Amino acid sequence: MTAKDFNKNVTYPLQAFEWGEFRKKTGIKVIRGKDFQLTIHKIPHTSWTIGYLPKGNLPDKKFIEELKKIGKENNCIFIQLEPNVRSMVNGKSSIVNNNLLPASHPLFTKYTFVLDLTKSEDELLKCMHPKTRYNIKVAQKHGVKVVEDNSDKAFKTYLKLTNETTKRQKFYAHTRRYHELMWETLKIVNHKSSIINPDRLTAHLLLAKYKKATLVAWILFIFKDTLYYPYGASSDQHRETMASNLIMWEAIKFGKKLGLKKFDVWGALGPNPDEKDPWYGFHKFKQGYGGELVEFIGSYDLVINPILYKLYKAGNKLRWFLLRFK
Repeated sequence: MTAKDFNKNVTYPLQAFEWGEFRKKTGIKVIRGKDFQLTIHKIPHTSWTIGYLPKGNLPDKKFIEELKKIGKENNCIFIQLEPNVRSMVNGKSSIVNNNLLPASHPLFTKYTFVLDLTKSEDELLKCMHPKTRYNIKVAQKHGVKVVEDNSDKAFKTYLKLTNETTKRQKFYAHTRRYHELMWETLKIVNHKSSIINPDRLTAHLLLAKYKKATLVAWILFIFKDTLYYPYGASSDQHRETMASNLIMWEAIKFGKKLGLKKFDVWGALGPNPDEKDPWYGFHKFKQGYGGELVEFIGSYDLVINPILYKLYKAGNKLRWFLLRFK
């Protein structure tokens, strides 16, 4: 099956053929079916593995049986599924299967904000929080400029800022090599996004510049009719310029210019977020742009080996406790 044919049957960047090719480069086994793509991850120092199927279709009984077979063939303790399916107030989308349990450690948030890019710029600005509009104007008055730059030099700047951001905010991020392989596989080949191929997943780099310094760098994905914001990094310098607020607004206009219909900001907290949550600031930043808060049906573990699954959950809980303590 060609990349174009495969991509017709999937709906999210992490299910795209190109994403699978990138994951292969990182040493991860990729298994593709007609309308799904899952990755197999080895558990260090064991012969066991974990399967991961992010943002796929709603699984039915036949699909679950197919996944069980794959899981057994690949020595999986379990396969985590995070369907790209919205929850609904009436007739709520749900998964009913005895082998599926709420995920012990979800990787995707259950919520995200989605902006409607078919609205006019004036309509989009009216939907924003007044403080967000104000901060955009602050950045413009400071002379912050946002440019698309898909060059290798710009990508090195992104890596530098990513390293600064993870140290400053004290969270775990993918390795430098992970980002390098991702960019190598997905970057737009013609260096400019005036022409895009909706049947291919592509990555694009925006930089927010102030005087001679790059203050913010974002990698955006384009897949089908939607713009995504998976990766961002920023400098601790000149925070008074509100460069991050401007780059988000310019990303919105970037998507509109390309004729895209939606902008998925790649994750959010729920409708009543805890202000003490470490991601609250990020959630509030995204919320300021007036997107719709979308809820998905959640993350589930398809248990293949029940005994080892219990042991894995206990060990993983201890691992994350130690990582947070560290």
